[in-house]
Amino acid sequence: MDAVRSTRLRDVAFALLVGLTLGACAEPKAVAPAVPSTGDVAGAIDGATGTVFHDRDGDGQRDADEPGLSGVRVSNGRDVVATDAEGRYALAVEGDTEIFVIKPRGWMVPTGEHNLPRYFYLHRPDGSPTSRDPGIAPTGPLPDAIDFPLTPQDEPDTFRALFFGDTQVRTEREVEWLDADIVEQLVGFDGAFGVTLGDLVFDSLHLFDDLNRSIARIGLPWFSVVGNHDLNSDARVDELANETFNRVYGPADYAFDWGPVHFVVLDDVFWSWNEEKNRGGYRGRATEETLAFIENDLAFVPKDTLTVFLMHIPLKGLDNATKLMALFADRPWTLSVSAHTHFAQEHWLGAGDGWTGERPHHHVINVTTCGSWWRGERDADGIPHTTMRDGGPNGYTIVTFDGADYRLDFRAAREPADRQMNVHVPDGLVAGRTGDTRVHVNVFAGGDRTRVDMRVDGGDWAALDQVREPDPAYVALVEHEKTLNPPPKPALPAPIDCPHLWAGTLPGNLPAGEHLIEVRATDIWERRVLSSRALSVGAADD
Repeated sequence: MDAVRSTRLRDVAFALLVGLTLGACAEPKAVAPAVPSTGDVAGAIDGATGTVFHDRDGDGQRDADEPGLSGVRVSNGRDVVATDAEGRYALAVEGDTEIFVIKPRGWMVPTGEHNLPRYFYLHRPDGSPTSRDPGIAPTGPLPDAIDFPLTPQDEPDTFRALFFGDTQVRTEREVEWLDADIVEQLVGFDGAFGVTLGDLVFDSLHLFDDLNRSIARIGLPWFSVVGNHDLNSDARVDELANETFNRVYGPADYAFDWGPVHFVVLDDVFWSWNEEKNRGGYRGRATEETLAFIENDLAFVPKDTLTVFLMHIPLKGLDNATKLMALFADRPWTLSVSAHTHFAQEHWLGAGDGWTGERPHHHVINVTTCGSWWRGERDADGIPHTTMRDGGPNGYTIVTFDGADYRLDFRAAREPADRQMNVHVPDGLVAGRTGDTRVHVNVFAGGDRTRVDMRVDGGDWAALDQVREPDPAYVALVEHEKTLNPPPKPALPAPIDCPHLWAGTLPGNLPAGEHLIEVRATDIWERRVLSSRALSVGAADD
């Protein structure tokens, strides 16, 4: 807490210099007041001040009859303060900075072109350094005031959101595939907002606008997480790797409230440059600046609030995951969601993973919308099936939030909602010889706490065992595509040990003829999904 206290004290001191009083809170249930004490603004070369106000006419400009809003949090990407009784704030600014408002419950920031939330001011006095993809034009000195307009909106306790894993388009054609494969079925979706969990593009930063134009057709405000393929790959330091992303989407670390839920978006992709090899590379890591922002942000969030952390690289892929998780281990209601791996998985993190909370932390690796990087044989519509290397289809997740509770629903691209699993049985079954035949069930959104049962021809249900091995259906698909003339290029990725695969054996006495396998999977919310598979058993040789 010392880091939180010292940064907040610095801002209180700066506020006194400009004649403001920080931290007055009209809604103590939503935020906590800043800690008053002494401090200084050593190192601060400038400061940002302004007002968060009720934009009654929605024009983005503050008019005389538009009051300031108290208790709204504002940040410079590290420090977090709350507006005073008149909606005013002050923050220290050191060099290039993003100043942004943390959207409170019941209020909405403007959405600009393509439904992207505009909640920030980018301060780049001299502009971004020259790079292959344009960054931010020079902004000059700080304005006299950086004001943030908000408009009221209804945010009930229960709402739905869309979560996209890596869209990862590299060409305009792949944007068209995304549009036809995912976006078209979601136009008009009855939800609150959507989010893409990083790797929006595949190093083709010039496609940001085309991608945004496609996703905007859904009709929801859309938030974005930065991924390793969204970076300025010619940047020499991590601090300059997000300049194009910042220009289009805003800060890489930010937060917002929606309904009773608090969302924290964080940049966990750390970029560095190897002078000897003359190229850059990344690793999973949250910077000290990111950690400080999260700690300062959470200081305003009541402990009993469901807090959702959105990132690109999974927690297990971060070299300082333990330090990050320590910031929210004392909170009883948390969820974190990532993407990046191009297979779906859920973790229940415990002491062996560096988690110190009383009960395991639920971390979800989201299904990717681009699947296996838009690979595979094309269908009648000219779109690759892009099956992921865990054997699951590409798709997205619908998350339903209800107070401190949440539920996740997987959706396969262009498939009905009940497409939740695949049942695989080998060909060539023979009567009297089926007892050693393994049945594999890939439950696409399953996890270690999912229960899977099977029965044959209406018999008794029997539990299947979770296994860690490649999905044989995907293995067969990979081998099949190698035989095509010509085979699809690039080829499908190699199979992995599927983290959501179950197996069992058929009864050994199945007679020749037609039979029916039924499978049911029960998730952690005790919801059941069903699937079936017909199989034919041949007569034994005489």
